[in-house]
Amino acid sequence: MQQDWRSRLALARREKFNRGVKMEVGAIVNPTHSSISPTHVNCLRIPSMENSDERNESLPFSPNPNNADDDEIDEQEDEEEEEEDDGHDDVVSHEPYNRNDRSSLSSLHEQRLKLEALSRRLASELVPIRVHDVLIRGNTKTKDWVIEAELKLLQDASTVQELIRASEIALARLRSLEIFESTELTLQAGPPELPHTANVIVDVVETANKVSGEFGVYTKPSTSSWTAEGGLKYKNLLGYGDLWDASLAYGGNQATEVSVGMFAPRLKGLLTPLVARLSMLSQDWQEFSSYKEQLLGLSLGLISTRHHDLVYTLGWRTLTDPSQMSSRSIRRQLGHGLLSSLKYTFKIDRRNSPIRPTSGYAFLSTTHFGGLTPDHRSLRFLRQEFDVRCAIPLPFYNTALNLGISAGAIFPWGHDFMNKPSPLPERFYLGGDFSPVCTLGGPITLWGFKTRGLGPTEPRRRIRNEIVDDNDDSSKRDFIGGDVAVTAFADLSFDLPIRWLRNHGIHGHLFAGAGNTAKLTQYEYRRFSPRRFLESFRTSVGCGFVVPTKLFRLEGNFYHVLKQDEYDRGKTGFRFSFSAPS
Repeated sequence: MQQDWRSRLALARREKFNRGVKMEVGAIVNPTHSSISPTHVNCLRIPSMENSDERNESLPFSPNPNNADDDEIDEQEDEEEEEEDDGHDDVVSHEPYNRNDRSSLSSLHEQRLKLEALSRRLASELVPIRVHDVLIRGNTKTKDWVIEAELKLLQDASTVQELIRASEIALARLRSLEIFESTELTLQAGPPELPHTANVIVDVVETANKVSGEFGVYTKPSTSSWTAEGGLKYKNLLGYGDLWDASLAYGGNQATEVSVGMFAPRLKGLLTPLVARLSMLSQDWQEFSSYKEQLLGLSLGLISTRHHDLVYTLGWRTLTDPSQMSSRSIRRQLGHGLLSSLKYTFKIDRRNSPIRPTSGYAFLSTTHFGGLTPDHRSLRFLRQEFDVRCAIPLPFYNTALNLGISAGAIFPWGHDFMNKPSPLPERFYLGGDFSPVCTLGGPITLWGFKTRGLGPTEPRRRIRNEIVDDNDDSSKRDFIGGDVAVTAFADLSFDLPIRWLRNHGIHGHLFAGAGNTAKLTQYEYRRFSPRRFLESFRTSVGCGFVVPTKLFRLEGNFYHVLKQDEYDRGKTGFRFSFSAPS
């Protein structure tokens, strides 16, 4: 009896190769949206393994050279089995054998042998190949070069394994453009006269609904506040894969932001996406520092990659004091200022989770240089920040020790720069109910202290009978920020003994934090002492529980402030807070 090779064929088609390559590459992509269908991957022209006469033959991914379905193959074999079982057991059929069936079975057997040979070869060695041509179909408004920019990796592939991996990455990039309802990539054999080549065919369906809206609540540790944001998006207005959006945000500290932005994934001649945003920001810091800030500006994203980010900002900033009670340092900086700056960020985050890291490390370096115009009202400063995180797993109760240290400094530049103050909004302000475990953004947060709750302060002035008395001490003080800041923390997270809590990721933690900030400008560096700076560190400890979600980290903590200054706003007690990974 002829050997039943159908199960072997099915097993070979499902075989996983080393280096993460699969024969049915479409199985690892959602077929309802974007796929590399095995029935569409016709064949790749590769050198044969058996003899030199077969080097120009095609070794197909599908066992049927005519792209026949497996059901058709099964029907042919079922018919053969029915013919063999037809009649009595002791009667042998002497009907003539159908030559067509014999030829078809021989062809299928030949394809099976080639498929097995291809499977063994892909699993044991790198099969050379190169992309001959890329054909794009289905785009009516989107420019071809926009799609071609996302397929550039395919041109660099030199083996079948690299081509399959590059195809998966290309499909993911096309989906991230958010302008296609579906994308499909087909690999076909190249021209017969060009062996070892493949053609790539990309079929896209552009989205019919170009308008979308969204609403969310986010945290902004840089401003120590939360914001509720709503916006509208319009997709592919110019056919460049561009996304246009208008948003309105309102948050804590009476912060309001209205902005209009544009994102273009790849313009001709540019290696990175183009991001531009026009915004108007208003923030009320009267409760903490007796001033209000308004900024009208334009920001351009010049470089945006996985580890590097470069942004240019041009804006007009206005600081006002509606209460007329601000301290002397703040009054000196009221008025208008021109902000023209470059901000470069280098970031590496190798932690296994941004919400609850249990292993890995992260590093952040931010350099902010202001004063790129000759105007005397231009804010001239250099601000540098560093942030290091490390998560160490411990072998019990899924315990992990998270350690982190952040440091930053800001200086004005120009003639007699040490006698000039640094720009007020760019200084370092510590405090706020944000967890430093998942917040990666320089020295900002410190457990147990309120927003802008520690650091250098100055007394506010009082108005009595319309007479200003600057020498009268006020019970309220302005937090004026520091030119240098350092924070450090340790957090020990562990699973709770209740199974339901463990299944939902809810865990407990013990923590300790310390930090301090000080002034260096206006000749304050002469009185600065590293020893005194370390001795005056504010410290706090506590414990609590954490509820991680996909978007943010909710904490319920009991804080105990161990050390604080006379005018600091630290408080022992229980509070809830939520943080989003930066």
